Amino acid sequence: MPGLLDGAVLTVEITLLGAVLAVFMALIAALAKLYGPLPIRWLSTTYIEIFRGTSALVQLFWLYFVLPQFGIFLDAFVVAVLALGLNIGAYGAEVVRGAIVSVARGQWEASIALNMSQAQMLRRIILPQAFTAMIPPWGNLFIELVKSTSLVSLITLADLTFKAQQMNQTTLKTVPVFTLVLLIYLAISLTVTIGMRLLEQRASRGLTRGRVA
Repeated sequence: MPGLLDGAVLTVEITLLGAVLAVFMALIAALAKLYGPLPIRWLSTTYIEIFRGTSALVQLFWLYFVLPQFGIFLDAFVVAVLALGLNIGAYGAEVVRGAIVSVARGQWEASIALNMSQAQMLRRIILPQAFTAMIPPWGNLFIELVKSTSLVSLITLADLTFKAQQMNQTTLKTVPVFTLVLLIYLAISLTVTIGMRLLEQRASRGLTRGRVA
């Protein structure tokens, strides 16, 4: 049991750091694709398509086994956070882009009428409304991130899945071990779901107060 808890802690750490990287990359890539100069748009599109169009497992293997061929050696934990963060960030970029373009046209026109710059328009009017719309799909992506962490056991990281396999081999108690692991993954995912729903409710209340004001 302590071994499983150690693995669960590592799984949560990779999830949290991967989520931070994913949100950062998604915002940068989405804004670059929408408003960047042509070379930056191409760069953003290339990142999104490569990481959405290839397997997260292959991305993990590429960073961990191929980069050393070019003299770049990364710690397995860093590779796990990078690969999963970049993978989920590519999907998140389309979520952010879709939420921004879905803001009502009248809001854009009102911002232009107030003589706002593009940066002011995004920061004060568009992004706060888009933020509320993008919370539910981000909840799905974070849960996907939690589940994808089970792949990191294949690059020697002793995450929850790795510890479960070790425990199963030493105790041969397959049913209780993997049932417990399943419940731990479920608990982590439910925590993410509850957190995102609370965030969505808070964002919706803030948006409503802003409209009333």
